[in-house]
Amino acid sequence: MSEKLKVGILGGTGMVGQRFISLLENHPWFEVTTIAASPRSAGKTYEEAVGGRWKMDTPMPEAVKNIVVMNVNEVEKVAAEVDFVFSAVDMTKDEIKAIEDAYAKTETPVVSNNSAHRWTPDVPMVVPEVNPEHMEVIKYQKERLGTTRGFVAVKPNCSIQSYAPVLTAWKEFEPYEVVATTYQAISGAGKTFNEWPEMVGNIIPYIGGEEEKSEKEPLRIWGHIDHEKKCIVPAESPVITCQCIRVPVLNGHTAAVFVKFKKNPTKEQLLEALKNFRGVPQELELPSAPKQFIQYLEEDNRPQVALDVNYENGMGVNVGRLREDTVYDWKFVGLSHNTVRGAAGGAVLCAELLKAQGYITKK
Repeated sequence: MSEKLKVGILGGTGMVGQRFISLLENHPWFEVTTIAASPRSAGKTYEEAVGGRWKMDTPMPEAVKNIVVMNVNEVEKVAAEVDFVFSAVDMTKDEIKAIEDAYAKTETPVVSNNSAHRWTPDVPMVVPEVNPEHMEVIKYQKERLGTTRGFVAVKPNCSIQSYAPVLTAWKEFEPYEVVATTYQAISGAGKTFNEWPEMVGNIIPYIGGEEEKSEKEPLRIWGHIDHEKKCIVPAESPVITCQCIRVPVLNGHTAAVFVKFKKNPTKEQLLEALKNFRGVPQELELPSAPKQFIQYLEEDNRPQVALDVNYENGMGVNVGRLREDTVYDWKFVGLSHNTVRGAAGGAVLCAELLKAQGYITKK
C-alpha cells in the first residue's frame, strides 16, 4: 500500500486540472487516485472524458488514463476516496464556494486554484514563500465550519506572481506606490491558439476582473491575522494600480513595474535582496519548491517568455531590466509561469506546505 496521500482533482478535465495531473505525476508525497468533473464526464475513463482536449505539452500520464471520472457534485462519495482534494472546478463563484465548503465539511482539506474564496476572511490565500504564517487562520475557519480536519486554502491570482514576490523581497526598503502593467498569456483564460484564433497576432487590452485582483490581492498576502476577529486583515500599503493586457503568448505572464520607496535603496541592495530571498519552502526543501525563488537576468533583452518561463520547472520568478526611473524610483520587468507557479504548481506547493505544517494528513 502506498504511503502517499490520496489526492482527488475536482475539475480534472479542464486546463488547470490537466496541469495538476501532469505536475503530480511521480510526486513523492501525493498520488492522484480520484478525478471528479461535471456530470457529462462522469462514468467515462479520464482518457475518454478528455478526448482530444489534452492541452499539456507532455503526454497524459499512464496512471490516470483508466481512472473512471466521478461526478464532482457527489461530494460524500468523492470525499470518501481521498485524503484531500485540489479544486479547479469551472462554475460560478457562488457554486464554487458552496462545493468547496461542502468538501471541507466532509473533513476533506481543499486546496483551491479558484478565486471564489480568496476574500473569505478566514480562508488563507498563500504564496508559500511570502506568507506561510497565514495558514494559522485555518483554526478559526474550522470553528466556523464545525470541522476538525476539513478546511479550504487558496492560492492567489496568477497575474501577481511576477511582481508581488519581488516587492516582498524589497519590503525593508518600504515600497509605497506601485504601477504595474501585466502582459498575460492566453492559457490564463484556459485557451490554446487553436481554440482562440483571434488572439494570433493580436492584443486585447481587457481581462475581466483582473485589474482589481492584481491591485488588491498582494495586500491580502502582506496582511496579518487578527486573532480577536479571527480573520486576515489586508495590509494598507503599498498602493498598487494595474492594467492587464492579453497578449499572443501561450504560457507566461510578464509585468512591467514601477516602484516608489520610502527608503532610498541602491541597485546593489535591490539585487542582493532578490538573490537572498528565501522562504519556508526553501528551508524545508519542499518537493516543488524552486531552489532559487527569484533570479535576476543581467541581459537587456531578458526575461523572455521563450527563454525563461520554465525557470525552476516553472516555479521560479524571473526579473530583469532593473533601472532607475525619472518619475518613480525604480522600474523592472518580471515574468512567471501562469499555469505552473501561478496556478496548479502554486497550489501543489501550498499543499506541500500544509502537509509539512501538519494540516493535511492521511484520513
